[in-house]
Amino acid sequence: MTIRTLDDLDFNGKRVLVRADFNVPLRDGRITDDTRIRSTIPTIQKLVDGGAAVILMSHLGRPKGEVREELRLRPVAAQVGSLLNREVSYAREITGPAARKMVEDLKPGDVGLIENLRFDSREEKNDPALARELAELADYYVSDAFGAAHRAHASTVGVAELLPSAAGLLMEKEVKALSWVLTDADSPFVVILGGAKVSDKIAVIESLMGRAQRLLIGGGMANTFLKAAGNDVGASLVEDDNVDTARDLMQRATSQGVELMIPTDGVVATEFSADTESRVVAVGEFESNEMMLDIGPETIQSFSEALAGAKTIVWNGPMGVFELEQFASGTRAIANVVAESDSYSLIGGGDSVAAVEQMGLASKISHISTGGGASLEFLEGKTLPGVAVLERQDVE
Repeated sequence: MTIRTLDDLDFNGKRVLVRADFNVPLRDGRITDDTRIRSTIPTIQKLVDGGAAVILMSHLGRPKGEVREELRLRPVAAQVGSLLNREVSYAREITGPAARKMVEDLKPGDVGLIENLRFDSREEKNDPALARELAELADYYVSDAFGAAHRAHASTVGVAELLPSAAGLLMEKEVKALSWVLTDADSPFVVILGGAKVSDKIAVIESLMGRAQRLLIGGGMANTFLKAAGNDVGASLVEDDNVDTARDLMQRATSQGVELMIPTDGVVATEFSADTESRVVAVGEFESNEMMLDIGPETIQSFSEALAGAKTIVWNGPMGVFELEQFASGTRAIANVVAESDSYSLIGGGDSVAAVEQMGLASKISHISTGGGASLEFLEGKTLPGVAVLERQDVE
């Protein structure tokens, strides 16, 4: 996929509207994790160095079209300024008089931030009027919010259709990495999928089935595959309406020569809590009141062996209930194996990303995707509206 990049436009002396993803966690008005802000700093810095006046915009949380004081972007403006080592102007509105005045006062090299886009109900509706108001603030548009690229909103699609547009450095990096996985990934190619629901990953499995040589299935979604294979999974989470689908996927994998691996043992408990008693049990030997909450040591070993020698690894979703310490071993073990592999590794999804970051392994991963839902849809082969609009936009 070819998209417009920063190198395709001359930003010197221009006002550039940048859609970033500053949807960061806040506690008592303070940012607790600024990873998403840091990820777009290179784009902002390049525009500043190129003589642009930069107008930043983002959403934060789910205010549903209403102004919520605790979701204002002032803390974000302060953190962007700290990371850039320069003052960042901030307007407490999106496209009103104060926002327009702030933009008018920006000189080349200056940076400003307008208010939370989702305070305006028109944003998520891709309302043409809001898109026009945003477009009137600038000469060019840059999208660096890959995490929002699967949404056709005014700030991700509408404004991009009205201004000469390009992808920021983060967006460009994401699209290149995911496109390579879909078209040119080196073999052996191994995919690791986890998380709670099979339904969230069916399209990804179907998309990668013909590309990957091995599919490793863990997490809560593995229970549905285990039941489809004829195993009694006790009280484990199962999507009964997807058991037939799981069985069909297993049969298709076999017919296509793809090795689809499911757990052979698991860590089980009778309660979903941090202090519950747990034990390791072979698949098929669960008690009726026991649920599998992590993959077991035998499965960790077989999955690790399946990853040995891989040239490409894609991982999305934890192997167990990662937020509870006693059910995090599987996810951490897989994180270690992926990090120590000589393969090209791509990780997406909150918990799997959190695992490698908490373990200090992020620097050993080839690409960590910033977009959970967006990266999944990309891997499904879907066209992301916030990416497609950059691909077809003509440079003026």
